[in-house]
Amino acid sequence: MIGFLGEYEATLDAKGRFLLPAGFKKQLPANNPTHFVINRGFEKCLTLYPIQSWEPIFSEISKLNDFDPKVREFRRYFLNGATYMESDSAGRLLLPKNLMEHAGLDKDIVLVSAVNKIEIWDKNKYQKFFETFTPESFSDLANEVMNNENK
Repeated sequence: MIGFLGEYEATLDAKGRFLLPAGFKKQLPANNPTHFVINRGFEKCLTLYPIQSWEPIFSEISKLNDFDPKVREFRRYFLNGATYMESDSAGRLLLPKNLMEHAGLDKDIVLVSAVNKIEIWDKNKYQKFFETFTPESFSDLANEVMNNENK
């Protein structure tokens, strides 16, 4: 299983390319370390999946019942914008313009570990997200989430 740790800042060039931080490169699996799928995140960010993380998710989505309207709605939303990508010879990844617009990415970005994937945030939005989070609210959230997992 792929697992990422870390938070790294990067800069988008004029074409929307960025260099995957070395800290994340070291955590990629040896086979296909340059193949990814990028997609909209659940919040106003992007999610970068190594191909090894994407394939099981796509397989599960493919098995869902096409006759269920909620399944079709979920697929449209989740797969909307999903794009296969490879890093170039310089190790850069090119973000699709429509996804950059969705996440409000311009120049300064933050890449954040999210277990088996990487979230890509606008640096200012990411900082604002944490400015509104108190230690008490984090403690409450941790208690709620972790206790639900044990039930």
